[in-house]
Amino acid sequence: MAGADRVKKVNTFEKAESLRDLHQASEILRVVNVWDAISTKVVAGLPATKAIATAGHSIAASLGYEDGKMPLQVALDAVEVIVKATELPVTADLDDGYDKPGETIRRAIAIGVVGANVEDRLLPFDDSVARVRAIIVAAEAEKVPFQLNARTDAIARGTGPLDERLIEAIKRGKAFLAEGAALVFIPGLSDRESVERVVAELGRNTVSIIGLPGALTAAEYQDLGIARISYGPLVQRVTLLALQNLATDLYGSGVIPADLPALN
Repeated sequence: MAGADRVKKVNTFEKAESLRDLHQASEILRVVNVWDAISTKVVAGLPATKAIATAGHSIAASLGYEDGKMPLQVALDAVEVIVKATELPVTADLDDGYDKPGETIRRAIAIGVVGANVEDRLLPFDDSVARVRAIIVAAEAEKVPFQLNARTDAIARGTGPLDERLIEAIKRGKAFLAEGAALVFIPGLSDRESVERVVAELGRNTVSIIGLPGALTAAEYQDLGIARISYGPLVQRVTLLALQNLATDLYGSGVIPADLPALN
């Protein structure tokens, strides 16, 4: 292995360890999702930022793709731009892992990614578990403590009463953790009672959620034992709303606000 490659691999290993420590810390890890180099630099420049998480939906939208329809190589190229824009650990949204999730993760590690969201899309249980297993095996082969944030859509995409969807989320979450996933990501999990139930079954610091309008605060989720909170495409949506509002004003007065803050 060439010297530069060896240094890169060591750096990737250390960043993966850092992300693992953040997941296991008593303080909830808050990640503000980014989609390109400049959004990465803005978020990474904040003192409170400890890790960078990409938003697949936002990357796809910025490149003209529907969510979940972006080709793997396009996704990896976009994520690599983000990895190169920061020295912080980067965890990437890699949709469902594509056709060969193990190979997808191997390629992601090669560009410096140290964690990933991979969703089950409510595939049959055994198939979903096998895909998680393939990811963990690939990461172990690369000798990187890769932080898989294994997503189950049991609540967000499931049908039937919430109680039934929670049971399925817990079943899948236990299986994913048993295979070696660092966390179980459960979109749609938000109310206090449901969070308490899931954490009681899966354990503290094993569950990640997405922050939604009107949900509990990050501090409240931390007290309940949630390991990580992200905000997905909502960050880009707020950003684009600010752009839309500014453009509307400019079509009116045509004057940039005098109190425009400088970006560091």
